[in-house]
Amino acid sequence: MNQHIESTILKAATLIEALPYLQQFRGKTFLIKLGGSVMENELKMQALMEDLVFLEVAGINPVLVHGGGKAISAKMQQQGIAAEFEQGYRVTCEKSIKIVDQVLGQELSPQLASWINEKGGAATCVQGQKVFVGTPKQLTDDNGQSVDLGRVGNVTQVNIAEVKSIIAQEKIPVVTPLAQEINHELPLNINADLAAAALAQELQVTKLIYLSDVPGVLADVSDRGSLIHSINETQAQELINSGVIAGGMLPKINSALETLKSGVEKIHFIDALMPHSLLLEIFTKEGIGTQIIH
Repeated sequence: MNQHIESTILKAATLIEALPYLQQFRGKTFLIKLGGSVMENELKMQALMEDLVFLEVAGINPVLVHGGGKAISAKMQQQGIAAEFEQGYRVTCEKSIKIVDQVLGQELSPQLASWINEKGGAATCVQGQKVFVGTPKQLTDDNGQSVDLGRVGNVTQVNIAEVKSIIAQEKIPVVTPLAQEINHELPLNINADLAAAALAQELQVTKLIYLSDVPGVLADVSDRGSLIHSINETQAQELINSGVIAGGMLPKINSALETLKSGVEKIHFIDALMPHSLLLEIFTKEGIGTQIIH
């Protein structure tokens, strides 16, 4: 058997490996949250959008919620506003929230939707303010003093009618992590991980998938080879208590645990920098990231 035929047979074997997953997930909805430095890499982003189109063609309903922290910081710097963070949240003044809204809703969302459409898919941009309703977020420092975050919010209500309508049209909703504050004209800046989790809970998706520039939950944050492939809720809490899960991963895991309690079946954390990581995690037995299960 020559090398060409062997290679072709291997490709067929890969398709057969994916078959039970294609059967299992056809007609299901996946919520995919995209963020991290991968959003600065145009080629990686286009490849990821192609993976989303694959899901759509395979009969799966992807819903995309995206961040855009670095692009927001760059735009703020251009306008003479220094990026400031408190406990992982971007301090967002009245001027900053307009920049956040512009970058997310007028620049990043249309670009992502355009790439999806160019790959033969169909995408529709959705302003987060039409989906999320929120209230200003309250934080305190180590001394118990109130921390002013400006226009940063918590999600208190999720309106899924428009998102479900877009799904019914066999299109991919591309949603920004912004909320409309009750009785206020300006939006609230919502942590994208928390926005994705809130929407996943309301939609009762089959999977919530976090795509970023980290491979998943690491036993040793300095060693990408220490990836933990699967953990349950109890094990996740033990890793939090021991300090293994900390920093920027902590709000992701906490939101994931809340989402599991709402009825979502599995949460995945995947390295978006790896080619076709989304497809490898969903359609292969081994997967390549961390899954959190009940």
